[in-house]
Amino acid sequence: MDTIDLAIIGAGPAGLSAAIYGARGGLNTVIFEHALVGGQIVLTSEIENYPGFEEIMSGFDLADKMRLQAEKFGTIFIEESVESIVPTGNAGILPADSQKTIDSWQDACVPSSATLKKITTSENTYYAKTIVFATGASPRKLGVPGEETYTGRGVSYCATCDGALYRNKTVAVVGGGDSAIEEAMFLTKFATKVYIIHRRDELRAVYTIQQKAFKNEKLHFILDTIVQEIKGENQVKSLSLLNKKTNEVSELEIDGVFIYVGISPNNDLIKDFIELDSQGFVITDDDMQTNVPGFYVVGDIRKKTLRQVVTATSDGAIAGFVAERYINEL
Repeated sequence: MDTIDLAIIGAGPAGLSAAIYGARGGLNTVIFEHALVGGQIVLTSEIENYPGFEEIMSGFDLADKMRLQAEKFGTIFIEESVESIVPTGNAGILPADSQKTIDSWQDACVPSSATLKKITTSENTYYAKTIVFATGASPRKLGVPGEETYTGRGVSYCATCDGALYRNKTVAVVGGGDSAIEEAMFLTKFATKVYIIHRRDELRAVYTIQQKAFKNEKLHFILDTIVQEIKGENQVKSLSLLNKKTNEVSELEIDGVFIYVGISPNNDLIKDFIELDSQGFVITDDDMQTNVPGFYVVGDIRKKTLRQVVTATSDGAIAGFVAERYINEL
């Protein structure tokens, strides 16, 4: 392998899809992922709206199928943390007698062109003709007193991860969107009572999800209300709540709270040279192209209307295809 044609940062559905299309198109394709392959979806217990699967599938199983498919077409996975990216600079071509392995790329590049991008990880330096950036987004925090103090001690951002810890207990979910309501319903498998606290007078989740929630006897809705403080001792004990319409302050005793109030884009590596919107999400065209030629952004970090597994894989497919076309035109 002479060069890295397609370097993908992040192995969620968008990154895996880009790898499948890129590698299948004949590109030397590498995915950098220092955490769990699959991204956020591996934390989802049930996926029922991904086309082609009649039966409900776990996020972990779906991600694993994508990983195996990417590997089938020749994608190489590198378990290293990317620390910096230089979007333009000297390209790299390996010596002719080098081994066609990951080791053969490490610090063995000979400058030959100004079209490639430099990727520095915790362990090595790599060069690539194109980059697909797929680092996704992270749960947004409430920013209230007690949240940091009790994170991991009653404050959680992942019901799939921690739900089983609250068997026969009382918990609260903060948020009113799809994720909040779906995870609240998941928590009813364990908890005896689940409060849904939402700042507006109606939920934001899609109609079908809301209808399921309203029929669940374990769910209790507290609307027009915000969390002012998370209280406890060694563990979370209660929430201080403020009703926005009446200004009434109340105390809600709980054993745990799950927060789903949106996401923040993981853009630290690229925010200095990639165009972002006012919320920090990346602006691309329909081809996933950013303001830097040969640099594509896909998945939840991208400015878009809908963030679902199916839209992430669509982004990745487009980016993998366009990257191949871009390289052929160089």
